[in-house]
Amino acid sequence: PMFHSILEHLHAQGRTAEVSIEVNTNGTNLNRDFKRLVQPFKKLVLFSIDGYGELNNAIRYPTKFSAVSKNILAYSDIDSGLGDEVIVPTLTFGATANAVITAGATVVFADSATDSWNIDSEGIERLISTKTKAIIAVHLYGQAACLDDVQKFCTLHNLPLIEDSSQAHGAFWKRKRLGSIGDIGCFSFYPTKNLGALGDAGLMTTNNLELAEKIRALREYGWKNVRFISELSGRNSRLDEIQAAILNIKLQYIDKFNLMRTKLADIYNEELKNLEIINLPKKNEHGFHVYHQYTINSKIRKKIKDELEKNNIGSAIYYPISLEKQRAFTDIYGEINYCKNSNYLSKTCLSLPMYPHLEEEDVLKVCKVIKKII
Repeated sequence: PMFHSILEHLHAQGRTAEVSIEVNTNGTNLNRDFKRLVQPFKKLVLFSIDGYGELNNAIRYPTKFSAVSKNILAYSDIDSGLGDEVIVPTLTFGATANAVITAGATVVFADSATDSWNIDSEGIERLISTKTKAIIAVHLYGQAACLDDVQKFCTLHNLPLIEDSSQAHGAFWKRKRLGSIGDIGCFSFYPTKNLGALGDAGLMTTNNLELAEKIRALREYGWKNVRFISELSGRNSRLDEIQAAILNIKLQYIDKFNLMRTKLADIYNEELKNLEIINLPKKNEHGFHVYHQYTINSKIRKKIKDELEKNNIGSAIYYPISLEKQRAFTDIYGEINYCKNSNYLSKTCLSLPMYPHLEEEDVLKVCKVIKKII
């Protein structure tokens, strides 16, 4: 089997945390001890260069999709979000845009920057209108978006900044953890993430108490002060206690696992640095890249991918089609032709094997195969 596999990745992480998980769950009455198990997620502790600090509100969700859609609703003047616009980068997972549509708002697609692959901050201003309700900055592959520029536009136009940190657990921008910088942070704990549950799970973070209370209500049937009395039109979007228990344990290992990822990325960078036909991922000087994916781009992507597969090495394309070109969105918004960067990147990107317990010799094997092609 290919060594770049989800099963091997999860098995390796499980070996590291299995003793702690057994100790913390063995004999536990999950119903009785629910508060104890999920308490750490009520105030998510985030590392900064100066030490540890707390976000005032961490609201648990079954998926990132649920968290983003609730954020849009909470910021809308009317709960449906109708008529509102939200700026979303095109090179990202579809759930980010789908959540906006589910909330009743309109997606306004933004192109990507060719250096960071994140939202192109230079093109944001022309997309802002009187209907703009928020800007979503996705921290793609574990790399921070250029938040200084994005925040500048948010401040100028009085717009909330929503961070989609689903691929950037533990990363930071200028000494602050991603997910704690904008008005709201959204996290996915899908099993393959840097911090992953054993099933679907998500989290929203904010320091805005009023906003947190509204989103909590939207998460649980619209209840606020009294159970069974709905003050808002909400739904059941709660994180179950089993996933919370597992995440509480794995949270202890996130920094260690991220450093293991960066060490592997350094090997890739060194081994592949002189290959002109390949562009390596660039690190932002103001951020800490946690390499959820190690993604290159090359005009000979297919040749590289095919050769890796012949050598029993897996690779993946994240994402093969830019969002604004996918049918789900062209059926709604028609043809959009201004996102040239994200279209180019989607046609040339290739993610090489990357997970904390990947052996260094396997990384060298990947590099050897690629160098042989070129």
